[in-house]
Amino acid sequence: MNIKMPESLVIRTQDRYRSLTTSRSYRRGEIICPIPTEAQYSKPNQYTVQIGIDRHVEVRELASTNHSCDPSVILDTTRMQVIATRDLAAGAELTFFYPSTEWEMSSPFICLCGAPNCIHVVAGARFLPLSTLEQHFLNQHIRQLMIELLNGTERHLIELDEARKLYLPS
Repeated sequence: MNIKMPESLVIRTQDRYRSLTTSRSYRRGEIICPIPTEAQYSKPNQYTVQIGIDRHVEVRELASTNHSCDPSVILDTTRMQVIATRDLAAGAELTFFYPSTEWEMSSPFICLCGAPNCIHVVAGARFLPLSTLEQHFLNQHIRQLMIELLNGTERHLIELDEARKLYLPS
């Protein structure tokens, strides 16, 4: 689906560092724009957002939205919308919590956001504890993958316990 980005979104470049800003203000909860779905892939890359378990979409200008552990927007992949998490003034940078959409990042990196709740290494939701993830908006596919991981861990622990009983006398 070829979606035109709103004119209120501006890509800024400073010392090869790109960011997406807004030229107008937004209220908390306001829809900023739809999430574009230029092309779809089964694996992530630096220009995609994960919208399903094996679905990653190229998001054009939104690829300039940087990560923050204290994000200014959420990317709601169920409604395919970018939504303000707080009131935003004109000129504000749009940032989102990458693990809210990404299970495993194609290019993990060190976070320098400086937020008190900074996760320090951004590699995807798979690598974060539940206590961190529960502080953030998470898309449905991330919640589903987390449940599958936890269920798999529980099954594995049960199998280990049964194997231990077979080989170790009581």
